[in-house]
Amino acid sequence: MQKYVINGNKPLYGSVEISGAKNAAVAIIPAALLVEGVCQIDNIPQISDVTLILRILKELGADVRLVNKHMVQIDCRHITSSTVPDELSRQMRASYYLIGALLGRFGQAVVSMPGGCDLGTRPIDFHIRSFQALGAKVDVIGGYVHATAPEQGLHGATIYMDQASVGATMNTMLAAARSEGLTVIENAAKEPHIVDLANFLNSMGADIMGAGTDVIRIRGVRHLHGGYYSIIPDQIEAGTYMAAVTATGGDVIIQNVIPKHLDCITAKLVEMGAQVEELEDAVRISRTGGLRRVNIKTMPYPGFPTDMQPQISACLCIAEGTSIINEGIWENRYRYVTEFRRMGAHIQVDGKVAVIEGVPQLTGAHLQACDLRAGAAMIVAGLAAVGTTEISRIHYIERGYENIVEKLQGLGADIRLVDYPDESARLENRVG
Repeated sequence: MQKYVINGNKPLYGSVEISGAKNAAVAIIPAALLVEGVCQIDNIPQISDVTLILRILKELGADVRLVNKHMVQIDCRHITSSTVPDELSRQMRASYYLIGALLGRFGQAVVSMPGGCDLGTRPIDFHIRSFQALGAKVDVIGGYVHATAPEQGLHGATIYMDQASVGATMNTMLAAARSEGLTVIENAAKEPHIVDLANFLNSMGADIMGAGTDVIRIRGVRHLHGGYYSIIPDQIEAGTYMAAVTATGGDVIIQNVIPKHLDCITAKLVEMGAQVEELEDAVRISRTGGLRRVNIKTMPYPGFPTDMQPQISACLCIAEGTSIINEGIWENRYRYVTEFRRMGAHIQVDGKVAVIEGVPQLTGAHLQACDLRAGAAMIVAGLAAVGTTEISRIHYIERGYENIVEKLQGLGADIRLVDYPDESARLENRVG
């Protein structure tokens, strides 16, 4: 068992390089299933979710080779199965992209319902309706999604998303890329990783237009060829380091980013009192004065991302005044609040609304990460707090942040990865 130990109340200085986007990588890697050739995918983040999805491809029969720590070569020409091992797929939400990819390539897929962080119900109704509109027969039996294309294959269709679902938009793109005819997705989600998936597929021979707008057109092609592609930088990882500097003070250059993708985050941090300078492929963020209250509502892109809500909340805990957060995406996003209260934060939650009354300082405490972004927020809070903060259950954080300890140490943070005994296992052995 391991935990993070942070001695906080130290400003951050220096520069940090952002890794490839988690939310793009976990869709682009399954998309390699559609390709009849060798894909070289660069700028992949070294995180547990990527390790898991690569392992799944291997289990299905793909030839997966690491060229270096950030580049993988994938050859799916000799896939032997369209059934994803349950014990692997249940560990991550993004396993549902395997349904669209396998259905588009082989006309069938058997994948268990998605796992990952518990942020509330994760219905895949929009995904299923899209597959059905393309002609597939879809049943959910015993916790597995069984999807089968008709004998003549999937066909194009016009699909209206009742809400702009990122996962359903990307899954529909995967299933439709090699279908017969034209597929139109209306009210499509517009996140940067959707554009990245479209660019990957197009670089392999697909015909997808409109990604990044609310109408995406996919003209199916018979074959996709191999090639090289580099994943975009991670918007949320960059935002997390920006939040850390805002909370602690200091001056940091965040490298390997697309500043435009950060506009929605930058605007709120500047409103809070940070200074942000946009460079060509970097942003410089600093904060010397006090923090001011802000109100935030999470929304689909280009609105403020739900994946940044907990990290911003950590900053608002020490901002002057009362801030109001309205969570517009997930009902269980506030599970971190109990942990923040251990540090002296004043937060009240009513449904999807949180009211944060800023306090002069937070105090270090023993915390447990409850999901990926909540865990990252606990790091931000610990860096700003007076005293020592210990964070356990860090496997959640490792799902989405590459070398976070080393990167923060490079900015002058006092953070360590520490081994500690598994008390539950010790008690079980004593009982036995």
